[in-house]
Formats: sequence, structure tokens, C-alpha cells
Amino acid sequence: FGSSIAILAQVHSAPAPPGFFASSSDLSRMLAATVRAVAQPRSWGVKALPLAAGRFHCQVPCGIFTDDLRVAGIKEDAQTIRKAVVQISELHKAGSLQDMHQLVRWVATKEEHATKVMGTIGEYFLAQKVKKEMLTEAEYREVLAVHHAVMVAAMKTKQSTELGPVDALDSAIAAMEPIYTPK
Repeated sequence: FGSSIAILAQVHSAPAPPGFFASSSDLSRMLAATVRAVAQPRSWGVKALPLAAGRFHCQVPCGIFTDDLRVAGIKEDAQTIRKAVVQISELHKAGSLQDMHQLVRWVATKEEHATKVMGTIGEYFLAQKVKKEMLTEAEYREVLAVHHAVMVAAMKTKQSTELGPVDALDSAIAAMEPIYTPK
């Protein structure tokens, strides 16, 4: 932002056309507002939809839960993350411009599916299925820890192009799966 502020300072010292500003204090206020606006983090007009929009089951509650379907979806997301990591590695070795383009797309896919895993854990399982009043304190802590491990493992797959974090995600999902397997 330093160069932007320097440019704004130059603009501030340049004379404005006659009648352009009511006073030099108008220009000073405008400059100060611009500097404040530039210094703040922005999304630059891009609005994100809530994670729940169209992807998660309702939170009415309707009582219709398909936990095994959600677990299968998380496992599918993990498979996609694994494939993305393998593809990223292969495309990186190839090195052509088209390969780099595909590599970027695989990175985006990996990020998207890791985010889906975290969203499903948080918005479906933790928000709707893990009920503190139905568990002992020890069980509740254990169930939270298992779900947290899946979320952390998914996050770590975003930070890496190695298979180790994907293996950890698979293990964390496998540890969570029995909680939702019909008995």
C-alpha cells in the first residue's frame, strides 16, 4: 500500500481544476477516506454464499437424517483430494503452460473438497447430530475430538501437496465412521 499512498499524496499536492472542490479540506477528507479504504482488507465486491446454501440438509429440524450418505460424501471428497494431490505432482513435473493451467484447476478442486469436508462436519454433524445432552461428558469430549480431527486433517490437505495429510484425513474419517454406522 506504500506506493498507493505515495501516489495519493502526490495527487493531494497537485492543484485541482478551479471549482472542482469546494475547498482544499474537501480534498483532504477525500484523501483520508481513500487511504482508510485502501488500508482495510476487502473482498472487492465478491460476496460468498453461506456454506449451507443448497448443499446441506435442512436445519428445520425435519428429523430426516442420512448419516451414512454424509459419511460417504466425505469419503468421496477425500478420494477427490487424493486424486488432486497425485495430479498436481504429475503436472508439476510436466511443466508446460497447459499443464500449469490444469495444475491450478486441481489445486482449486482440492481446496473445494477440503472445504466441503469441513463444512459437512461443522454444519451437519456438529450442529445437528452431536448432542451434548445425549452423551456423558467423556463421550462428548471424545466425539468432539474425533470430529475436530477430521476438520484439522481436511485443513492440512489444503496446506500441502503431499499424500501424508491425505492419509491422515482418511484415518480421521475412518475413526469417525463407526459413530454413524447403523448398528
